[in-house]
Order: sequence, then structure tokens, then C-alpha cells
Amino acid sequence: MPKTIDEQIAILMQGTTYGSQELRDAMEQALRERLKEAEEAGRPLKVYLGVDPSTTDLHLGHTVPMQKLRQFQELGHDCTFLIGNFTSLIGDPSDKDKTRPQLTPEEVKLNAQTYADQAFKILNRDKTRIRYNADWLSSLSFADVINLASNFTVQQFLARENFAQRQDANEPIFMHELFYALMQGYDAVAQETDVQIGGTDQLFNIVTAGRKLQQAFGQNAQVAVIVPILPGTDGTVKMSKSLGNHIAIELSPEDMYGKVMSLPDHVMVPFFELVTRYGPMQVAEIKAGLESGDLHPRDVKMELGREIVSIFHGNDAAQEAEQHFKRVFQRGKLPEDMAEYCVDEPVRIVDIMAETELTPSKSQARRLIQQGAVRLDDERITDIHAEVSSGGERILQVGKRRFLRLICS
Repeated sequence: MPKTIDEQIAILMQGTTYGSQELRDAMEQALRERLKEAEEAGRPLKVYLGVDPSTTDLHLGHTVPMQKLRQFQELGHDCTFLIGNFTSLIGDPSDKDKTRPQLTPEEVKLNAQTYADQAFKILNRDKTRIRYNADWLSSLSFADVINLASNFTVQQFLARENFAQRQDANEPIFMHELFYALMQGYDAVAQETDVQIGGTDQLFNIVTAGRKLQQAFGQNAQVAVIVPILPGTDGTVKMSKSLGNHIAIELSPEDMYGKVMSLPDHVMVPFFELVTRYGPMQVAEIKAGLESGDLHPRDVKMELGREIVSIFHGNDAAQEAEQHFKRVFQRGKLPEDMAEYCVDEPVRIVDIMAETELTPSKSQARRLIQQGAVRLDDERITDIHAEVSSGGERILQVGKRRFLRLICS
């Protein structure tokens, strides 16, 4: 069943941030009006996310706006993943306190291929249009660029926080850096977009440059959907490969799960909002459960780990990664000398406990399971009929001090 406009607004505005409530309210109202117009016209919204291929390695921080584009896709809108193979030659100064190094065309081409491939780990390939902004930016004449620049004042650009800081510190601001916002703004004009998605570092480029240029060309100003910058594994500064606090999307399932489990508790809710497939109600339930104490932070973090690994590697890999983490995590508490038991075929845990004298009888084994005193790989066993059949090495724990290593073929 199609989502109502209110339902779409709840999903699409989840996790967004604008720096001011006034701007957020204005963008939400504009999105509501645009959704209504599109519904009445029987057409989807034209939505795009632009990325500059500045590196070959993507991390979870890069996927935050991609997840938002995926939400638009799932709601049936027309979505474009725009690769800035021309703007990359300039270098986005938006989040920099110094001039960004300019890439060569060869570097941009290589990185662009990587971005397109990795983007489909998040986006629906069948519902995604891939475009490159060199298709229109490379053909602009110098007169065209002058015309674009005539819509802005130097003061507007110098008022930007990063430029203002560089000016105060007597750091150089090069002319080509001012052109970047013009180029990105023209991307919106060339595509006649209804909505552009971007991070908070793109607020000026999307709201000031993009909307203003669209109006100058007689188009309706696009709606800006702005998402936060994802914190890194330290929970404080933004996720960045250069800072070493990133979670690369090409990590193995085990390493990715382990990285998620290293996150501080206070960033779990933002991660659920920004990099998972959870809807507003699911996130609200998790937040309420953590605040009330009904949910244990470790259990919530394990759920987050399963979800993130599942996005990039599938459900089976997520389950295996969790079991791996439990085994490794628990080994730090294991005694050096531990009895072993070989499992060649499915066998009930109750039978193992009695046979290896972890308990004096099967009836005692069943009682301990019912009391929650038995764990397999640090996961409580509640079914007295539970079996062990495969999975490599497993650890069976009874009470606090009795352990058995299960060697499963």
C-alpha cells in the first residue's frame, strides 16, 4: 500500500538536521507541498544525491545520504546518483580549513568506477540512475560561468564558516574554490530536481547556491534534505579514514561487526537513524527502551551490528559474524585448561551436559536450562530440547565456572 504524505514525511525527515529549527520547518513544509503536487500530477519526485569520487574507499559515513536516497527509492520516487567527475577536478572546500588537493582526470575516473560499484550495496540497482556532471559542466563557456557568478556576492561566500575562519587566520582562499558552489548549484539546474540530499557540510551549496540558481533559471527551488555527519568509532569527531575512526564498507563481516561493537553507547541511536533500514517507529522504540532500561545497551549494540553487517554482506554473514564475536569475546574469560567434546552429529545439549558430567543427571541439566544458567557462545539457552550440530568450535558454559569446548564437524 502506498505511503501517505504524512508517513513519507516521517520517514524522509528522520535524522535530518539543518542548524536551525526555522530552516528545518521551512524545508519540511516545502517537501510536503512538493509531495502533494507530485501526487496530484501522478508523477514521482526527481531526487538526487551528488558525490565527488575523492577516494576509492567508502566508509559508513559516506552511506548516510545514500540511505536517505534509498528511502526515496522505496517510496517510488525518481532517484539519481550523481558522480561529480567534473567537480572533483576543482575540489570541494565545504568542510576544509585549507585548500583541498585537486585530483587528476585519471584519479577521478578510477575513483568514480569504485563509487558506482559500492553505491549498489545501499541503492537499488534497478531504481537508480547513474549520471556524471561532466556531461553538462564541461560544456559551459566562460560567459556561462560569469552568468552563474552574477547571482552571488563575494560577501555571501566569505560569510561561510570555513572561509571566514581561513580569512581570520590569513589562510589563502583561491578563486577556483568559489566556483565549486556554482558548479554544484548548476547540477540542480541541469537536472531540474525537486529534492537534493546532502550532509551538513553541503548546506551552503544546496540551499544557497542550488536553490538560488534554479530560481534564476525559472525553476522551482529544490527541497534540501540535509543529514548529519556520522561520528566515528570514537563517538566524538566525524568518521574519517585519515583519523582512523572509520568503518569501511569493504570490511569482512567479522571485522565490521567488531568495529560496530566498539562504538560508544551514546552513538547507537544516531547510527540506527542514519545507517540502518530501521523506520522512525523502530528507532523510537529502541531509544525509549534504552532510556527506560528495558533494553540492555549490549543487546542493542549487537542488534545494530547484525543490521549493519546484513546490509553489506547478508543475513547469514551477519549471524556468523555475531557468533564469531561471541566466541572471541568470551575467550578472554575462559580457563586455560578446558575439556573438549566432539560433535559428529546433532546431539541435545542436555545429553552433552549429562555425558560429560557438567551436571549429575539430565533432569538437573533441564532444570539449569530452565533457570537460564546454561549458555552456548555466551547466548543463553532456553529450550531444553536445543541441539548442537555444526558451527566449528563452540563454547558451552554451565553456571559461572563450568566450561566445555565443543568441536563440531
